[in-house]
Amino acid sequence: QVQLVESGGGLVQAGGSLRLSCAASGGTFSPYAMGWFRQAPGKEREFVSATRWSADTTYYADSVKGRFTISRDNAKNTVYLQMNSLKPEDTAVYYCAARKNQMSYSGGYYYPNNYGGWGQGTQVTVSS
Repeated sequence: QVQLVESGGGLVQAGGSLRLSCAASGGTFSPYAMGWFRQAPGKEREFVSATRWSADTTYYADSVKGRFTISRDNAKNTVYLQMNSLKPEDTAVYYCAARKNQMSYSGGYYYPNNYGGWGQGTQVTVSS
């Protein structure tokens, strides 16, 4: 069974950068898409970004557009999230997840229920 493992979180000052990684291991990995979500204390899990696995199609939450970049390395079964110009409100646990089957509509990328195989998460803390 494929497992997803996130890494790269940490403590950074506002304006700084981090790059998160999500590596898949344990079997054949060929999802339709990969997504990054985050969850702050007391809040619901929210969409951050997603990418098709076999196409150059990406999606971003409005709150991170222009600051975050999602990318993938298919050969390494890894998806990345480059986070620049970080803000205190970006503080959260960041999770990656996989979408196995084709998304029936583009809006589906934004909903965590459309993904599975969640990793354990990596903490990102941005200090002001």
